[in-house]
Amino acid sequence: MISYRSWLRLAVSTLVLGTAPALAQMSDAPTGTSMPQAAPLVDTIPAPQDTPYPGTIKLDVDATDIGHRIFRIKETIPVKPGHLVLLYPKWLPGNHAPTGQINKLAGIVITGGGKTIPWRRDPIDVFALHLDVPAGVDVIEANFQLLSPTTPNQGRTLMTPVMLNLEWIATALYPAGHYVRQIMVAPSATYPEGWTSATALRPSGAATAKGGRIQYETVAFDTLADSPTIAGRFARIEPLTRDVTMNIIADRPDYLAAKSEHLAKFKTMVDQSIKLFGSQHYNHYDFLLTLSDTLGGQGLEHHRSTEIGSSTGFFTEWDTSASSHNVVAHEFVHSWDGKFRRPADMWTPDYRQPMGGSLLWVYEGQTQFWGNVLDARAGVVSKEEALDALASVAASYATQAGKQWRPLIDTTEDPIIARRAPAPWPNWQRSEDYYSEGQLIWLDADSLIRQRSRGKRSLDDFARDFYGMRDRDWGELTYTFDDVVAALNKVEPYDWATFLHQRIDAVAPAAPLDGITRGGYKLVYTDQPGSWWKSREKSRKAADFTYSIGITVARDGSVNRVNWDSPAANAGITIGTKILAINGQSYSEDDLKQAIKDASNNRPISLMIQQGSYFSTVSVAWTGGLRYPHLEKIDPKASSTLDALYSARK
Repeated sequence: MISYRSWLRLAVSTLVLGTAPALAQMSDAPTGTSMPQAAPLVDTIPAPQDTPYPGTIKLDVDATDIGHRIFRIKETIPVKPGHLVLLYPKWLPGNHAPTGQINKLAGIVITGGGKTIPWRRDPIDVFALHLDVPAGVDVIEANFQLLSPTTPNQGRTLMTPVMLNLEWIATALYPAGHYVRQIMVAPSATYPEGWTSATALRPSGAATAKGGRIQYETVAFDTLADSPTIAGRFARIEPLTRDVTMNIIADRPDYLAAKSEHLAKFKTMVDQSIKLFGSQHYNHYDFLLTLSDTLGGQGLEHHRSTEIGSSTGFFTEWDTSASSHNVVAHEFVHSWDGKFRRPADMWTPDYRQPMGGSLLWVYEGQTQFWGNVLDARAGVVSKEEALDALASVAASYATQAGKQWRPLIDTTEDPIIARRAPAPWPNWQRSEDYYSEGQLIWLDADSLIRQRSRGKRSLDDFARDFYGMRDRDWGELTYTFDDVVAALNKVEPYDWATFLHQRIDAVAPAAPLDGITRGGYKLVYTDQPGSWWKSREKSRKAADFTYSIGITVARDGSVNRVNWDSPAANAGITIGTKILAINGQSYSEDDLKQAIKDASNNRPISLMIQQGSYFSTVSVAWTGGLRYPHLEKIDPKASSTLDALYSARK
């Protein structure tokens, strides 16, 4: 087995030998024109093999330093003498991009046989550490810290004085050369005294009721990575069914005041999901819901759990927060779509190999579709709110300028291209549209199946056939584009390959709204927002004038979104502009609404704006008044496939 120093000498000699011919060639180059040749890249990290790693890794995480927001980690790894490469997870499941937080790892010290073992970071892959295990050493210990951000500009906060989110995938190094499912780990964590913890992992023995150290069951590394933990001072644990639990941790105990009728809606959502798919791909399932103004918010799917970081009013302000509730159904659907059935190019043997995203319009798009449908079927939102949510998606793509040049398939690369960083012109650049435009495509497919089969079949049949096999199997079953087409043809024979290629692979300027019109509805605009729209404005802390002058504006007058070629954009307004005054009066949301209304009588919308250190007054040319999207039934007396889609299953 080659040592790190020997490898380094070999790499250097390879570079020298590799460039020697180039030096000879340069003698013929014109005077003053140096022309170096590219140095070869040497990959010394062993490829993963589907073989068991010898021994079990012990992983101990001390999560009690909440004052400094530091996770302190001790990892004990069985080894053999010789060269060893330890990897830190790079490509994170559910992120669709190489977003591993290697920059948050610090204080790495590796010891063995009572001595410190030097390590070197790989010069090509910075997520890999090389070390030479001395003779006679059969176990090494790695001590290091995971540093949770202490301000929002450092990244997502994982720890606060009252709660934490332990991402096991971010706390462990793993040996290269093996599939992660073949590496066994015995994890444990120590939580602050009095705190309640929740995870899909189960203790290996009796666990402390509140805080302290918990030794969890020994699991494969991929299972550990897929089983995050939440813990906090204020908690509420609510079983929804025999197999599914809602674990809630909040900033304050009063935020835990979920009414029984609201929890019952999520129980119904679980029941409707099982009726839809006809199976369960977990032995137990834990919703991990944190309600906080300080812990980083997110929605991230896992096979037997889901992380949901939401606002503190998720339950206590239920009637005015409809738009925030969908994340629960969406992430739950991922247990079937994305975790059990997984795109073939997305499944990888470890977290170093890149994950492909060519089928994200299934992975995320159909999950978005079913999440909204299940919300309606379970009554998590009213039918009117469900239709308004769909209307918002339809209006977004009916006015999206970027569809003129960028096909939907290209947006599946956006997690890597953009890393979800703020964009200057999102309406023109496009973003991860495989979510919501994918939802519209699957709605189109459902309505087409219903029409062609005269109501006998629907996308429900596809869901049961494609995701519903192998009840209680929580492994992974991969699929390709051809598998999706074959499953659709099994439900309803049609040229589904062409149907999908036209909507996904080609530039398609028109929004895919056939599922709405074929479903018996049409997209309309009125001057009154619905309750779903109001809840979204509330959660975003912004007024949304997208379909009138083309902007959304934060409460302080800062513009945080501008549509390409909209009246506001044509007046010179960009993201980052601050509106100081409206028609000579200091900015307020109500005054801007009134100015947009008055403009329908040919009164100009005059805005005093600030862009950096520059001030100016602009006029926005718009006479259409306030406009908010809704769906209107084409024939109120006729049956509708969209109504049938949103109806609960018996």
